[in-house]
Amino acid sequence: MKFILLSYPTISDAINDFIGTNLSLPIQTYGFFVAVAFIVGAFIMTSEYKRKESEGLMCALYKIDKIGEKATPLELISSFLLTFLVCFKVVEIIFNYNEFSENAQEFLLSTRGSWVGGIICGLITAGYTWYDRNKKKLDKPKTVIIKQMPHQLTGNILVVTGLFGIIGAKIFHNLENFDRFLADPIGELFSFSGLTFFGGLIVGGTAGAIYLKKLKINSFHTLDAAAFGLPMSYALGRLGCQISGDGCWGIVNNNPCPSWIPEWAWSSNFPHNVINNGIHIPDCTGQHCRMLAESVYPTSLYESLMMLIIFGIIFCIRKKIKFPGMLLGIYLSLQGIERLLIEQIRVNNKFNILGMEVTQAQMIATGLLISGAVIIFLTYKFRDKISELCKPIEQIPQIPNAEIIEKKD
Repeated sequence: MKFILLSYPTISDAINDFIGTNLSLPIQTYGFFVAVAFIVGAFIMTSEYKRKESEGLMCALYKIDKIGEKATPLELISSFLLTFLVCFKVVEIIFNYNEFSENAQEFLLSTRGSWVGGIICGLITAGYTWYDRNKKKLDKPKTVIIKQMPHQLTGNILVVTGLFGIIGAKIFHNLENFDRFLADPIGELFSFSGLTFFGGLIVGGTAGAIYLKKLKINSFHTLDAAAFGLPMSYALGRLGCQISGDGCWGIVNNNPCPSWIPEWAWSSNFPHNVINNGIHIPDCTGQHCRMLAESVYPTSLYESLMMLIIFGIIFCIRKKIKFPGMLLGIYLSLQGIERLLIEQIRVNNKFNILGMEVTQAQMIATGLLISGAVIIFLTYKFRDKISELCKPIEQIPQIPNAEIIEKKD
């Protein structure tokens, strides 16, 4: 019996197919894998930070704070509004779950919500904020110095880079598919599919670098730690593309399957793909009843495998590379090579540049490859200066009688 690799637009589609249930969970498969990619990336980056800290390559950070003050009106209003926005949707979802599960995206982007639920939750949160701060209030608020290690800030760094990365990924995707954006700008801007990794890397990386400068964390070591986590995160994200069938597939593959490759890994029609591309599947009912008319290369699967190999390479060499920043250069070069290779069999919009037809990804991948090679060369040539620049120096604020409070994990 021939094994057919199906697409599962939602997690419940996969669960129902595997164990025969009839669940209706509004969790998009691609979004689920993106979330997992962020979590795994955060874990890897945190572990690498800890390793560098234990080797004395990164030192503690200090910031000035005040404790014992009562909650300000701005804090109470912010607490109320944030909770209101969440509960406004959550309460409506609880009481209208069936409608939500049928089309979660449309439901979330609509103006529907529970005003009563939002206001009640907001008032409870604001009240608790006032109570908690009032309980800790001191007769005379005091200034303290908070000591924290870089790994404790990984979550903050990833939130900033992740948020701007998603924005960048969306912008680059819409630039690459400008005709689809013009046809439905609102739908394309707010859809839960269609993200370009390189756009996320460029915009998210830039935002992250600015944030690191503000935190006074060494950028060289952070970028090396990110270079360790990114391949695994990318592999997981591409796996989400493959399983959901989000359109990141290859060109038509009519070539005979080699005997050593499973047929499902050689070509696929992506039945039940999340973007509803292709011809109707006979006797199928529901939202996702289409498959491609011809079999194509499952390029997302290939990218996942290649990125796992790159992760393995970086895992093996990261402790041997003694020049800060060089690991980033190696990662960028390998990432550029990987994408240039996969673009040979991948479907993408092409642009005419000086008489040559190239894709956006090919242009950026070429830039990554060149940038990576330049970084490797410069980090080696100026290794002594960079090592001196990266030498950890603790800068404790000099405030008379200020207590130093160590932040716990």
